[in-house]
Amino acid sequence: MIFHIDVNSAFLSWEAVYRLYHLGGTLDLRDIPSAVGGDVSKRHGIILAKSIPAKKYKIQTGEPVTDAIRKCPDIVIVPPNYNLYQKSSQAFVDIIKEYSPAVEQYSIDEVFVDMTGTINLFGDPKEVADSIRERIYNELGFTVNIGISSNKVLAKMASDFKKPNYTHTLWLDEIKDKMWILPVSDLFFVGRATTKKLYGIGIKTIGELAQTDLKTMKAHLGKHGEVIWSFANGIDFSSVEPIPPPNKGYGNSTTISFDVTDVQTAKLVLLSLAETVSARLRVDDVKIKVVSVGIRDCNLRYYSHQNKLSVATNITKEIYEAACKIFDEAWDKVPIRHLGIHTSQVVSEETRQLNLFDGYDYEKFEKLDKAIDNIRKRFGTDSVVRASFAKSGKIDHMSGGISREKRTVDYNKQNVL
Repeated sequence: MIFHIDVNSAFLSWEAVYRLYHLGGTLDLRDIPSAVGGDVSKRHGIILAKSIPAKKYKIQTGEPVTDAIRKCPDIVIVPPNYNLYQKSSQAFVDIIKEYSPAVEQYSIDEVFVDMTGTINLFGDPKEVADSIRERIYNELGFTVNIGISSNKVLAKMASDFKKPNYTHTLWLDEIKDKMWILPVSDLFFVGRATTKKLYGIGIKTIGELAQTDLKTMKAHLGKHGEVIWSFANGIDFSSVEPIPPPNKGYGNSTTISFDVTDVQTAKLVLLSLAETVSARLRVDDVKIKVVSVGIRDCNLRYYSHQNKLSVATNITKEIYEAACKIFDEAWDKVPIRHLGIHTSQVVSEETRQLNLFDGYDYEKFEKLDKAIDNIRKRFGTDSVVRASFAKSGKIDHMSGGISREKRTVDYNKQNVL
């Protein structure tokens, strides 16, 4: 007995509730064409979430804010506030955990819940789901959709049926009537590229995919073809995982507010990324053996290169120097708008073999990094800043992940209606 619970228009709903119940606002963003969007001046100007009325104007999540305004000149755009979203998400998950200990947070706004062991405590599955929906709305002010089935993929498909604020079931004997009639692009794990390939072989609905010979699917799409064929037939053996699996890699990237044309500035951005990536590694007490650098130039062309290190590390200096070496080998001198550092081959422990000709005191650097981590944890991210960032006003000394302007909002500067 699996529930999939998905917050309706999460970022926008959380923003709307906060404005209504905490800032004294009277206009519900969910009732008008509105969206959460990034700062165009800092090249973060994309739509992150939209209201249901905004869908009538064909506004899409991920499209530029300028395109959304062109489609609907009267749309209300509000800035993102990830601190608010994280608190709202935690409040949402806390309620769900009162119904089952087996809760897997699939993303910030959706969870899978294995109700198999606890459903008899509460009663009929649909009635339980409805009571959860009502409780979330009454206590937190926003709505959710809940899908119910015998496995995760069908529960997720069910929760995507009619929105907002509904409970839907999708049992195996309901697949033909409820799921097979849908376009194949609606199936979990079927993206644009896969949809195009499926259309190319005459498959336009989930039902047509389900009834296609498995050998044909594997011949055209390989292993992925087998996976989506299984999903189309309601087959999914994955379990709800309350404890997330270990990360297979760590990375951060940032879109720079201006085109970078010189090596010094590019390497300053890499240093800011090495700071955040290595700090994440140390929090999880792991090290990495492979470093890669991704570059997107002013023409939006993306390319990346990687190097394997001689020994696993989570030292900021080592990751930064490896990234600089890769960058020097990779960059083609075309102005840069986006940089990223990504790491892989994660290990929990590896003994460093000392090199006779290595002049680094690695123990010293490890202690230095940990001391800086502790200071920043206690007094804030900006309590310790490297001197090289002292005069680099346009580059954040801790880049990547959620950008600084998206973490919080000064509502005194907002026109809260």
